[in-house]
Amino acid sequence: MGRLAGIAEVTDDEMRFQFPLCVCALVLALLAPAAWAAAPTGYMGTAPVNSQSDDERAEALKTALANVVVAQTGDSGVLARPDVAKAVAQAERYVLQYQYRRNPVAGDAGEAKMTLVAQFDSAAVDRMLQRLGLGSADSKAAVSETPSEATVWIGGIRNAEDYARVIGYLGKNNFVRGAQPMQAHGDGILVKLSLATDLARFLDAVGMERTLTVASAPTSGDKVDATLSLVP
Repeated sequence: MGRLAGIAEVTDDEMRFQFPLCVCALVLALLAPAAWAAAPTGYMGTAPVNSQSDDERAEALKTALANVVVAQTGDSGVLARPDVAKAVAQAERYVLQYQYRRNPVAGDAGEAKMTLVAQFDSAAVDRMLQRLGLGSADSKAAVSETPSEATVWIGGIRNAEDYARVIGYLGKNNFVRGAQPMQAHGDGILVKLSLATDLARFLDAVGMERTLTVASAPTSGDKVDATLSLVP
């Protein structure tokens, strides 16, 4: 496995969220430190898993690397190329480390029990993309390595289950390196995001998915960089 280093066991405290029923207690939970921190240097990809078996990890690493390739090239269709698919199939060559995180909403709507988070060697991935003719033409790759921070308001959170959906979505988003809930009032939360890209690209990615929508104006009195809403 070479440099491949994994965290084989999930600790009891990892991704453990307590979701109280009363609003006041929920607000306190929202303001607790985020359960996952900024990723180390390199490219990070994620994939859902139900176990820590070798076979499932091997497939999950391919999925995680495929997500990184799409993020760096900006083209999901590139995975249909046989040479790219062959490179992605050798995902273990590019892994620096990986770990497992429990899914707080496992079992809901077919959600997997855990998420595998893999950190890939950015230099090795870049060389692979260049070898495939994908590196030089894509200034998007450089953009994705420009980290930024943003404060966003996320509304439409009616209960603890909605909060878990938001945290789960941010934890799986390849552009999000860290998230820290700052405040909670009404039906929303104020979150400080550490992004692997600029805010505009992150919002573009959010807009293409169906978990959060991008609102046109803030809905709270707090100073925010963007306002989002959870899709029911």
